[in-house]
Amino acid sequence: MPLGAPGRGEDDLHGEHMLINIGPQHPATHGVLRLVIELDGERVVRVIPHIGYLHSGFEKLGEYRQYNQIVPLTDRTDYLAPMANNVCLALAAEKLLGIAITERCQVLRVIACEMSRIISHLVWLGTTGIDLGAFTPFLWSFQQRERIYDLQESWTGARLTTSLTRVGGMMADVPEGWEAGLRDFCRTFPTTLREVDTMFTRNAIWIGRTQGVGAMSATDAVNYSLSGPMLRASGVPFDVRKDRPYLGYETYDFDVPVGEHGDVYDRYRVRLEEMSQSTRILDQALDRLAKLAGAPLNVDDARVILPTKSQAMSDMESMIHHFKQVMEGVKTPPGEAYLPIENPKGELGYYFVSDGTAKPVRWRIRPPSFINLAALPTLCVGALLSDVIAINASVDIVMGEIDR
Repeated sequence: MPLGAPGRGEDDLHGEHMLINIGPQHPATHGVLRLVIELDGERVVRVIPHIGYLHSGFEKLGEYRQYNQIVPLTDRTDYLAPMANNVCLALAAEKLLGIAITERCQVLRVIACEMSRIISHLVWLGTTGIDLGAFTPFLWSFQQRERIYDLQESWTGARLTTSLTRVGGMMADVPEGWEAGLRDFCRTFPTTLREVDTMFTRNAIWIGRTQGVGAMSATDAVNYSLSGPMLRASGVPFDVRKDRPYLGYETYDFDVPVGEHGDVYDRYRVRLEEMSQSTRILDQALDRLAKLAGAPLNVDDARVILPTKSQAMSDMESMIHHFKQVMEGVKTPPGEAYLPIENPKGELGYYFVSDGTAKPVRWRIRPPSFINLAALPTLCVGALLSDVIAINASVDIVMGEIDR
């Protein structure tokens, strides 16, 4: 149907359609996203997303950088889960190299991924509550988010641009006493989740704004290639951590929450439960980390890991390895590799093509936000204009990943 064309209803008493813009500067678009909405009265006839306002060219920039130099670029795609992005980059490069990381490194990367999941979901929960008129859960969410950010900053030195991983290991181990802070968070955080559950889950206003709104069937969700909470809310129990395990996730005890109706309400319930399951995983990872105290963090391979400063200053061979790595980078064998992980917003995949040098010939990202956004027009058709705000929030996009 062309823009502005009259629609058809039960009695054909329809007036001229109206076009309105939401964004690109609008708090409810969660970034510089522009939605052109065609309305028949208060009913949505069509939604056309316009993207590109935040285009950064990350994928092309990565083709002119060594693998470890790409890590800072991944911070800036989904900037609500930078540590998880860092992990995906390292795993993809390590797959190309055919190297296995240490057990302590695996556990620390699991901790980084689950911390990122909680941070991302807390931002979603708080901002979605604001969008729908609930202010108090926003305060609860961001209070807990600050606690995680404090832990993230004490580990990496940054709150957003963490650049945590290196090919073959990590930028740094956790500082002394850090585990106690995360233990305390895992002990007290479930109280906040219960408070949110009490305020939202059986709240008549929240239910009225979310149940039956923006629903998508399991079949349609699969056909749209949705992933993450968007897919699981429609009843499809696909989780990369379970179905294509990495970092030893198959050895952790956790559940994959799924919904039944695929609406905004089910997406809320899935994300709320995922934060609880992430807390379970963090508890288990901390137990493992305690048993690995003093274990090596990085692989013992001079081709990929820089020697320590003391080694480089006292041993000629170590100094040569340091010089060659800094100047030439980590060289991968010719080939290609795709590595997916379960990011907070869905399946994040990094694809590399190598020609045997220290820089990839091609770097491509499978961004869950970009793919999930493609379903937004279908989710909104027939909804009220006010429902578009709730539906768009439930998709949980981040524009840095979409406009990569």
